[in-house]
Amino acid sequence: MEAASSLPPSRRRRLLLAGLAAVLPLLFAVRRVAIIPDAAPSRAPAAPRHHDEQQKQHERCRNDDGFTLPAPVVEALLHYAASPETPQLTRAELSLAARALTTSRAGPRNLLVFGLGRDTALWAALNHGGRTVFLEEDASWIDAARAAHPPGLGLEAYHVAYDTVLADAGALLRLRDDPACVAQPDLVAAIAASCGLVPRGLPAVFGEVEWDVILVDAPTGYDPTRPGRMGAIYAAGMAARARRAGATTDVLMHDVDRPVEDMFSRAFLCEAYAVEEVGKLRRFVVPSHRGDAVPPFCPPDEDAASVSI
Repeated sequence: MEAASSLPPSRRRRLLLAGLAAVLPLLFAVRRVAIIPDAAPSRAPAAPRHHDEQQKQHERCRNDDGFTLPAPVVEALLHYAASPETPQLTRAELSLAARALTTSRAGPRNLLVFGLGRDTALWAALNHGGRTVFLEEDASWIDAARAAHPPGLGLEAYHVAYDTVLADAGALLRLRDDPACVAQPDLVAAIAASCGLVPRGLPAVFGEVEWDVILVDAPTGYDPTRPGRMGAIYAAGMAARARRAGATTDVLMHDVDRPVEDMFSRAFLCEAYAVEEVGKLRRFVVPSHRGDAVPPFCPPDEDAASVSI
């Protein structure tokens, strides 16, 4: 077997993350003490640190053989080993997400997560060296998370105020046929065209960064008065399409067992871009729509969504 120090850096990183993806779910299974029902989601806190501070984090855990573990990985292992809290995703779903983060592209990634939950430390560890940003609808939850999470794990989180309600999902789904939403190059143009699906409260960082992986696991959508994920799904797809020519983005859609998440992801992330599905998690690989030959919103062999909610 090759010594770890003789492997190229990119391969060492992939092996490390693959190992973490295998070990953490097993740890979660051992530590799991309760199953939280979808109707009353409970989320666990995450820790304070801005991206600039994360970039300065160079501490490592080294054994006698010279093997090193990045500090975020160590912090995540210690956090979950000492806590009864476990992520909402199952082991199989977490493995799918880990594949999206560790395959296709080498080097650190930009990871955007809609939602701040019990898996915050996991995403920071899996994406160590990259930038991980969380968008959360509950400002008080962000404050509580920053106060309670281990200080060794960085947390870059922003509050988003959504202006949709789940009860309007049927009407919003019909915007799949509206040029104001599906004939625009980016969210700025969609806002100018008065697309009703654009979340108006997104922070500036959303449009300033090219996201390699986006996980849509929020906002809440378990009753008709909640915001629902319609706008988040649309925004994720538009962010992927607006990237530089030739780029692709992995968009992970959670809770696809629910009608809104299922139908909106198929309509606005496109069925043809779906590459994998495990449990309640569906993975799309959405290509950039920049360049000389701009493709249609979805591949031409797909009919516009005609389903109703």
